Amino acid sequence: MDVGDHAAEAGHVPVMLDRVLELLAPAVQVTGGGAASGRDPVSARDPGSARDPVYVDATLGMGGHAEAMLEAHPQLRLIGLDRDTTALDRSAARLARFGDRVTLEHAVYDELPGVLERLGVAEVDAVLFDLGVSSPQLDEADRGFAYSYDAPLDMRMDRTQSLTAADVVNGYPAAELARILREYGEERFAQRIASAILREREREPLDSTRRLADLVRTSIPAATRRTGGNPAKRTFQALRIEVNGELETWRRALPAALDALPVGGRIVVLSYHSLEDRITKQVLAQQSADTTPPDLPVPLPEHQPRFRLLTRGAELPSDEETTTNPRAGSVRMRAAERVREAT
Repeated sequence: MDVGDHAAEAGHVPVMLDRVLELLAPAVQVTGGGAASGRDPVSARDPGSARDPVYVDATLGMGGHAEAMLEAHPQLRLIGLDRDTTALDRSAARLARFGDRVTLEHAVYDELPGVLERLGVAEVDAVLFDLGVSSPQLDEADRGFAYSYDAPLDMRMDRTQSLTAADVVNGYPAAELARILREYGEERFAQRIASAILREREREPLDSTRRLADLVRTSIPAATRRTGGNPAKRTFQALRIEVNGELETWRRALPAALDALPVGGRIVVLSYHSLEDRITKQVLAQQSADTTPPDLPVPLPEHQPRFRLLTRGAELPSDEETTTNPRAGSVRMRAAERVREAT
């Protein structure tokens, strides 16, 4: 979630930027004409520059992390993905000065293998995932992500897709709505809210963020509404995840990105709620585990970990960062480095 807007426009502040740069630098630094990994990454743009390291920003957003990486590593090639065409347009303008070092693709991050195949890229040296909804999406009222604005119930990150939040609240059965609110929003009053939505839509279709937020507020016991922030927060999160297929996409995307890394390649993941962080934790734990059967006396080489963890658990932002950039407050960072080829 790239937080804020373009630095020159409205103080765009990439989350945990210094730490991201620190973690990814060893994978993309060029020494003796080659990447630090010792491999020969294939350039996305120029096959003649076979030793240029390749960095994938799989959630490009406003391009803040990408810009900093390109500035820090003059030989770096960027492949930037985003499902939001508005974000791609803004990043294209921001990164134009880097010329043909930049390749931008309109794609969801689980489409990374297809993007790399189409570009003729065999492997990449570093990958960043900055998950969740971006600040421009939250701040632009007509996108329908925020309960603080009255707007159409949209919530599409990719406005070329058809499914909207209005389709979900007006078309899904009550039981399915309750499941989504309970699983994706961790909402303990999911059944009450789903029943209220059903009653309201029978009277008149729900079509605005304000109506939905008010409905959620009145569906929750008054004592509960006094604490924990806006009571609509969990419902809006759940609907956004459903509309954009975020968790299923993430379950496919993370293993695919790991597969694209050579030995020495690194990945950094910034998560903003416990559901996506839990998936990240589980996948990285599996990839960094020794799977030698416990009854064998010595570890088997083919069962040794493919990755090593670069963070001790999930790293949190500093107090200073959360003070100056409140939207960074929920971020959890995990990172890993490939240490063995897949067998």
